[in-house]
Amino acid sequence: MKTYRIAVIPGDGIGKEVVPAAIKVLDQAALLDGRFQFEWTTFPWGCEYYLETGKMMPDNGIELLKQYDQIFLGAVGMPNLVPDHVSLWGLLIKIRRELQQSINVRPAKLLQGLPSPLRQPNGFDFIVVRENSEGEYAESGGRIHSGQDEVAIQNAVFTRKGTERAMRYAFELAKTRNGHVTSATKSNGITYSMPFWDEVFAQVGKEYEEVGQASNHIDALAAFLVMKPENFDVIVASNLFGDILTDLGGAIMGSIGIAPAANLNIEGQYPSMFEPVHGSAPDIAGQGIANPIGQIWTGKMMLDFLGYQDVGTRILDAIEQTLAQDIKTPDLGGTATLQEVTDAIINYLT
Repeated sequence: MKTYRIAVIPGDGIGKEVVPAAIKVLDQAALLDGRFQFEWTTFPWGCEYYLETGKMMPDNGIELLKQYDQIFLGAVGMPNLVPDHVSLWGLLIKIRRELQQSINVRPAKLLQGLPSPLRQPNGFDFIVVRENSEGEYAESGGRIHSGQDEVAIQNAVFTRKGTERAMRYAFELAKTRNGHVTSATKSNGITYSMPFWDEVFAQVGKEYEEVGQASNHIDALAAFLVMKPENFDVIVASNLFGDILTDLGGAIMGSIGIAPAANLNIEGQYPSMFEPVHGSAPDIAGQGIANPIGQIWTGKMMLDFLGYQDVGTRILDAIEQTLAQDIKTPDLGGTATLQEVTDAIINYLT
């Protein structure tokens, strides 16, 4: 039996509640399958750790994480006590960058039992592949002068290596799905980076002639995701565009609070990190009503990455069966507790 050593960072707020719930589901799935098991090691890093130590994680935190197969992250943030830029760059971004998690993957799917705010959702099921290491979020720029003469410059950095890596991953993923990739661009308004993005997409696309290909400007693409989301399979996008599109994907699913995400080191040199999209929700923390579905779906993505797609599919089926029986937490309009939703998912899984 294969044992996977997983570093667990519950983080803050509801992260400390939904992570243990997801671990229960994953352990049950592993037990039922019989081919693998998990060994979990929890690290108490996050905003409370920062308030005690002045750091979001210890100086040797990255070296500790390198010893594990994957990282299972909850939610990070206590904005009333720790500025968001401190918590974000001190933990999440630090892990993404130093462990070279260059690809971010987020699915958007019409789930059985969860009404979409769209009038005609038409069973959409797409995945956004987001370049996760550079682009518009590159640490390049600065500020000079002050007062009326103050200038802020933010440089977007696009390398051929990073751009090709994201696009190849998108094409390979499309080959396992419905065989179509859409590129998010804005080459009619952004002078240098987006024409470069388009050129690389066309060049990489020549190696995948069996895969359907299209390129949409980001503003039109956002509209298309609202009007006809069922037309999309895999979308590849830059760091900023991918960030925006995936939040939109969560919204049309019916709740951004159930959306999962994976930060992948596709070379396998370092562990990848799996996290839900939702925040730490300190306003409901400790009440037992947090929604565990985002964290559990995130665990499903970790199983997919480890090669157990069949097990992951069973978990997602159990989530949908739970929703279809109207077992939902208050954020989805239900009355169930976190424990009741978790137990129902395990029951359907079993």
